[in-house]
Amino acid sequence: MSNAKVLPLLEADSQDVVPCCPPLTERPMTADEAETAARMFKALGDPVRLRLFSAVASHKDGEACVCDISDVGVSQPTVSHHLKKLREAGLLTSERRGTWVYYRVEPSVLAAMGKLLAMPTAA
Repeated sequence: MSNAKVLPLLEADSQDVVPCCPPLTERPMTADEAETAARMFKALGDPVRLRLFSAVASHKDGEACVCDISDVGVSQPTVSHHLKKLREAGLLTSERRGTWVYYRVEPSVLAAMGKLLAMPTAA
């Protein structure tokens, strides 16, 4: 069993999405906020993981069967390893349906990532 911490997920229908951390331009991060953000970015720091995350996020209906996204130039066991790391970081959720596993990016995760990296708007 993994001892990895999972990022907190927000309600997908929340109109006022609160990111895991403040926007980078708002104020310096606390140690805890930096650790949380670093886990997310570390998971996305691998090119294969970033491609898999993008494949799921851009897939029709926002979810993808592992059978539809595994063509990323590595073996199936390696794809499974990378998908597991994305799940452990709280970036993907999964659901088994019969013999296949379907992955989904929570809308709140994308919204939180966007707010973290957003530039302030001019007043």
